[in-house]
Amino acid sequence: MDAAGNYHSGDDYVVEFLGYRFSFSADDFEERVTAAAVKLGLLGGSELEPEETADLVELVERDGLREPRSSLGHYLVRHWDELALVEGESLVYWLKKLVFRGAWLDHRVKEGLLEIDWDDDRAEFTYADPNGGRALVELLPTPSWHERQYRR
Repeated sequence: MDAAGNYHSGDDYVVEFLGYRFSFSADDFEERVTAAAVKLGLLGGSELEPEETADLVELVERDGLREPRSSLGHYLVRHWDELALVEGESLVYWLKKLVFRGAWLDHRVKEGLLEIDWDDDRAEFTYADPNGGRALVELLPTPSWHERQYRR
């Protein structure tokens, strides 16, 4: 990550979000996109067929899906009117936000600027100042697509 805050793990995918330009290796981006879809409840788990992963990645990378390759892709296209916005929240925006937030947090941990711990009660990671100060990052709740979850 350079001084401007841009993340780089490879050159397979380059995505801009909120004024930042992040570049990812294929594996890194695919894992982050899938994890974001699971976190939002769009997917019940992270085990996807390669074509399903490709459809999900295209949705995030290109802000849409041109030609579905999989049943997940067809589900996204067929139900787009119900999936695109849930309670005023954009699916693509939140997928990107979670991908970028995860990359940013991972980099901060790697640089020793944040410490990571697992909170069993909340079943999620927490982040804190390594010098003992208060938590630097409070992860806001995310909207839920659980009711519209893709099921094979």
